[in-house]
Amino acid sequence: MSSFLIAGPLIVFLIFVAPLWLFLHYRSKKNASTGLSTEDLQRLEALSEKAESMQKRVDTLERILDAESPTWRRRYD
Repeated sequence: MSSFLIAGPLIVFLIFVAPLWLFLHYRSKKNASTGLSTEDLQRLEALSEKAESMQKRVDTLERILDAESPTWRRRYD
């Protein structure tokens, strides 16, 4: 009787839970290893272009500040 108390849940686990657990585990590993989707890649490229544009603006502003107030960098370094 006591062996059935242990064997019953163990059999249920091995038949139902373990295969489902393995299936879901390896499916998530496969999805994680596929990399970026095309939508994510497009978003990344758009963000990269925006970052380059912002960097150009910052460079321009720094040039303007250097021309108008040459000592501004000493106050913020």
